[in-house]
Amino acid sequence: MALQHLLYDVTTVTPEGRARWRKISKACKNYGVRVQFSVFECSLGDKEWLLLKSRLLSVKSLEKDSLRFAMLCAADTEKIEHHGVREPIDPDGPLVV
Repeated sequence: MALQHLLYDVTTVTPEGRARWRKISKACKNYGVRVQFSVFECSLGDKEWLLLKSRLLSVKSLEKDSLRFAMLCAADTEKIEHHGVREPIDPDGPLVV
C-alpha cells in the first residue's frame, strides 16, 4: 500500500458547492485521516485508490473545484515534516476511537 495525499478546494458559496464539499469530505473520511481542513492522508491499495479517485472525480465541478492527488512511496513518507498543531497520524498504525 502507498500513502496518498488528497487535497481539495471546493467552492462553498452556493448550496451545491457545500453539498459537493460534504460528499468529497465524507468519501475521504471513509478511506483516510483528515490532517488539515481539506487534506487527507490515506494508505490505499491499487483497487481502493481507483475506487476513491473515481468517486471524487464524479463529484467535483471542473469549473469551480480543484482536486490534487499526491502518491508517495515509502521513502517519500519519511521526508514529510510536520510543524504545529495536530500530531502526525500513522494511517497504518492502530486506530483508537
